[in-house]
Amino acid sequence: MSLKAFAAKIFANRIAKKTDKWVKQPVKTQQKVFNQLITEAKNTVFGRDHGFDTIKSHQEFTERVPIRDYEELKGYVQQILDGKSDVLWPGKPIYFAKTSGTTSGAKYIPITKPSIKNQVEASRNAILNYIHETGNADFVDGRMIFLQGSPMLEEKNGIKLGRLSGISAHYVPNYLQKNRLPSWETNCIEDWETKVDKIVEETEEESMTVIAGIPSWVQMYFEKLNAKTGKKVGELFKEFQLFIYGGVNYEPYRAKFENLIGRKVDSIELFPASEGFFAYQNSQREKGMLLLLDAGVFYEFVRADEFFDENPRRLTIAEVELNVDYAMVISTNAGLWGYNLGDTIRFISKNPYKIVVSGRIKHFISAFGEHVIAKEVEEALRLAVEQTDALVNEFTVAPQTNPPEGELPYHEWFIEFEREPTDRVKFAGIIEASMKKQNSYYLDLIDGHILQPLKISSVKTNGFQDYMKSIGKLGGQNKVQRLANDRKVADGLQSFKIS
Repeated sequence: MSLKAFAAKIFANRIAKKTDKWVKQPVKTQQKVFNQLITEAKNTVFGRDHGFDTIKSHQEFTERVPIRDYEELKGYVQQILDGKSDVLWPGKPIYFAKTSGTTSGAKYIPITKPSIKNQVEASRNAILNYIHETGNADFVDGRMIFLQGSPMLEEKNGIKLGRLSGISAHYVPNYLQKNRLPSWETNCIEDWETKVDKIVEETEEESMTVIAGIPSWVQMYFEKLNAKTGKKVGELFKEFQLFIYGGVNYEPYRAKFENLIGRKVDSIELFPASEGFFAYQNSQREKGMLLLLDAGVFYEFVRADEFFDENPRRLTIAEVELNVDYAMVISTNAGLWGYNLGDTIRFISKNPYKIVVSGRIKHFISAFGEHVIAKEVEEALRLAVEQTDALVNEFTVAPQTNPPEGELPYHEWFIEFEREPTDRVKFAGIIEASMKKQNSYYLDLIDGHILQPLKISSVKTNGFQDYMKSIGKLGGQNKVQRLANDRKVADGLQSFKIS
């Protein structure tokens, strides 16, 4: 064992003990975070506007601070962009994470000195937790790659702007810098396909031990490696031990990845976002991610089926139930207050508090009252792949509300197959059975002949990549939308369908 691996084990044990302390007192930990946030921000513009100096309880907070999305917080953000200090958090943010907005163009999410510290520690602790649990630290001596956006940053009124993954590139610890790939020059390439080609050149003869990134874009990297070398990734990188991912559910990709790699490797799921780092997988033996309750974020949870009500109840960690879909609302040490993250989560454990991401509060299909969410379609596809010989690269689902005359409406599944199922009827049947089992509304609509069973439309090889490229969202942190209540993505995929 190398000195670096030995030191990593010692550090991992120390962090595990520290984590265990707050895990054992979750409600107290969240109350402490709440009190600190309110105290710190009481003299900011936002704090004065909402009477933070007299807030003593969560109930008072909910009465004064409504749930907001970015559009409703945008006025405060603009003040900071214009150069004003002490707006959402004391002083100025040190970064703005620039993301693509849906209705207002670019979104600028503030990142402060304490919030970036929490983000960096959380990503580090996810790996240290893995070392503590498994005893495996040998990978720290090998090469590591993090597929991410360009680390080049702009500046506006003294605040640096960039994508979160690019900002994070500036915080790789010194002891990992010499192990890290790709090179700085390659990481700065903006065109995603050119960048991945260059990464293949830089890594194909290296001893890669850790590979990290959003699964869909790591898949592109693996496919290019395979095409160039003719080898499985696991054969090419004999020491490859750990895949770290976040942003989307890995399960729909798992079979394809194991085929590309040629063997199984351990994986760690993360739940990072520009707004904060919320959870990481803390066990190789159990599902779910540990919700980080001491990381500068105060959480509220609103039942997904109540979220669009007039005054939905906002629950604290002490009030949540298992196996219920909640919209996650956050208040943070970056100055986001009562902020609708947009993600829905589901608790699968309360000792400790562990979650799975079940979808997006605005990404669902309910054209006929079926309330289908991402978790359901992902699980259905996983079963179909598991029980047939199919391999799937990518997919999305949309309602077909205006079928040809005489037909009932249906859900259209756009699937890019790596390997078509020998029996497509069986494949579709497994998906259909799983959807009906998971979602009683969908079952009733099928049985009541309001909907006909789903239909699968095959997408050409690389069709999803070409579609994402056509809308300017290839690579980086961009992800294919799993499902939608309209035909926007479906219409965009029409030219990439196989007749």
